[in-house]
Amino acid sequence: MSALTVLILFAICLIIAIPVSISLGIVAVLPGAFDPSFTASASYVIRSMVGGIDSFPLLAVPMFVLSGIIMAHGQISKKLFDVFSYFIGKKTAGVPCAVIITCLFYGAISGSAPATVAAVGSMTIPLLLEMGYDKKFSTAIVAVAGGLGVIIPPSIPFIMYAMASGQSVSDLFIAGIVPGLLISALLMAYAYFHCKLVGEDKEKINAEINALHAKGFGTIFKESFFAILSPIIVLGCIYAGIASPTEAAVISVFYALIVSLFIYKTIHIRDIWNIFVEAMKTYAPILFILAASTAFSRVLTLMQVPQTVSAYILDNFTNKIILLLVINVFLLLVGMVMDTTPAILILSPILLPIVTAVGMNPVHFGIMMVVNLAIGFVTPPIGVNLFVASSLTDVPVVDIAVKAMPMIFMFIIALLLITFIPGISLVFV
Repeated sequence: MSALTVLILFAICLIIAIPVSISLGIVAVLPGAFDPSFTASASYVIRSMVGGIDSFPLLAVPMFVLSGIIMAHGQISKKLFDVFSYFIGKKTAGVPCAVIITCLFYGAISGSAPATVAAVGSMTIPLLLEMGYDKKFSTAIVAVAGGLGVIIPPSIPFIMYAMASGQSVSDLFIAGIVPGLLISALLMAYAYFHCKLVGEDKEKINAEINALHAKGFGTIFKESFFAILSPIIVLGCIYAGIASPTEAAVISVFYALIVSLFIYKTIHIRDIWNIFVEAMKTYAPILFILAASTAFSRVLTLMQVPQTVSAYILDNFTNKIILLLVINVFLLLVGMVMDTTPAILILSPILLPIVTAVGMNPVHFGIMMVVNLAIGFVTPPIGVNLFVASSLTDVPVVDIAVKAMPMIFMFIIALLLITFIPGISLVFV
């Protein structure tokens, strides 16, 4: 069975709505089933699936998922939003910018884009509407800014890329800081332009912000201190060499539990079981995709697909700039139709030899790849962030996508800068 046939069958499985993990398992087994002499027999595929998830760095993923869910239930995002609104709420686009900064900080807690949209959106969108902002704009800005959850460290897709490419998780986390700040700045610039153009209801905004000011900075800071401290503790442990990313993920779980149970008292002991169940339901599909995609990528390697694709692209695109633009377009298209985890695990072994052949740093490529796929979170038809945001406000997904287009354009500007200016990603690596 040829590699092209395998890839076509995989595409057909996705089109007819077979779950991604099952589709990957089917096409991983088929070459060995049709050709008994092929190395990848059914038993080899099963061993690869089990071996693929036997990874210490991979343990960070369920821990960050659990930590994010605990903090969502613990209303950590509300504490973050209040402190940012206190300082910039009265300025032009101050409240939308506070939402973007809250997404940035919450992303540094959860490592997940959909979790960021759900936690920040459920709290900030009603407030934006009370202050007179357009419902579609409010929903779109949370959906797009939620994409920062996978770029600012700690990031679950960075862990997946490290697993697929053999790169350091810590290096990827460090490399994601400046790109995350760059994208945030561009989104805030658009929010400022939009609010200047359409105007704001300053009376309603001032009423809300004055209520925060009436509480006093000391009270606001005291209430938000432990929420702001969370990403500092997690990332500080990693960068100071105190803990590995996996150990830091476990620390974040205990920190989230202690803060939510005993300091903010926003969750109770009886809630913990349901939180664990929710975390398991979130992580279990990821685990099956991980196992199946590991086996599938090994089968593709045995069929020499990465070498064939690499040779074809390098023979036909000799100019580095054109090559990187082609890869970006390809990843943008993939992000529209495939979830981030399988896309990274399947495509990293194929594309990494190509970009390293033209002198691109593997860590730099990892950032570029994740930013590309982050855009996929807000582009139909898959656009997970769009569906999460839509569920919060009942605004149709298409309407959110249309309103988000200018913000997606800002994301793409950041992507091009990240692609062609390596220093943005590698300045601290």
